[in-house]
Amino acid sequence: MQKIKTIALIFSLFTITSCAELTQIAQSANQNLPLSNTEIIAGLKEALLVGADSSVKRLSAVDGYLKDQAVKILLPPEAKQIIDNISKVPGGAKLVDDVIVRINRAAEDAAKGAKPIFVNSVREMTFADGLQILRGSDNAATSYFKLKTSQQLSELYRPKVRESLNKNLVAGISTQQSWNELTTNWNKLAASTVGKIAGFKTVDVKLEDYLLQQALNGLFLKIEEREKDIRTNANARVTNILKRVFGSKQ
Repeated sequence: MQKIKTIALIFSLFTITSCAELTQIAQSANQNLPLSNTEIIAGLKEALLVGADSSVKRLSAVDGYLKDQAVKILLPPEAKQIIDNISKVPGGAKLVDDVIVRINRAAEDAAKGAKPIFVNSVREMTFADGLQILRGSDNAATSYFKLKTSQQLSELYRPKVRESLNKNLVAGISTQQSWNELTTNWNKLAASTVGKIAGFKTVDVKLEDYLLQQALNGLFLKIEEREKDIRTNANARVTNILKRVFGSKQ
C-alpha cells in the first residue's frame, strides 16, 4: 500500500511539473504565432490609452505644466520687450510671474477633462489606423491623437485659458486687457515713421490662441514621449499585449 502511495506521489509530481512545462511551452509558442488583427488593435489601443492616461495625470497635477520646463507655458516671444519694461516697474516682475502661474494653472485644470476625449478617439480606431500606427514612426500614435482630438481638446482648454486671461490683476485690469493695450500702443509706434526707421515690427499675436496652442503642444509632447518609450523600451510595456505587439515589431 505504501509503495502504491509513493508511486502515486511521484506520478503526481511528474504531472504537475509536466503541466508547468507544457504551459511554458504553450506560452512560448503563442508568442511566436503571427499577430491576429484583434491582437494588433488591442495592443495599439492599450498603448494609446496608457500613453494618454499617464500624460493627462502628469499634466493635470498641481505644477504639471508650471514646473516642467519642457511644457511650461510662457508669454509669446513677441512680448519680451513689453515684459522687460513692466519688470522695471516696482512689483512688475511679480505681476508677470503671477500671470504665467495663472495661465499654467488654467492648463492644468483643463487637462483633468482630457481623458474621455482620448478614450473616445481610441474606440473609433480601425484596423487600418492600427496597422499604420504600428508600422509608423515613433510618434505615429501621437499624430493619430492630434488628428482625432485636437478640435475637442481646443474646446476643452479654451474656456479655461480665456477665464484665466480675463481675471482682474490690478486696478480692475485683466491680463488680456493689458496685452491688448500694450500691443496696440506698441503697434502704433512700430507703424509710425520713427518706428519704421528704427526697424520696429508690429506684434499681431492673439494671446488666447497662442496660449491655447502652447497648452495643447505640451500635452501632445508628453504623449509622444510616452509613446516613444513604449516602442523602444521593453520595460515600459506594462501589459502582455503591449509586449507581444511591440515586441513583434522589433
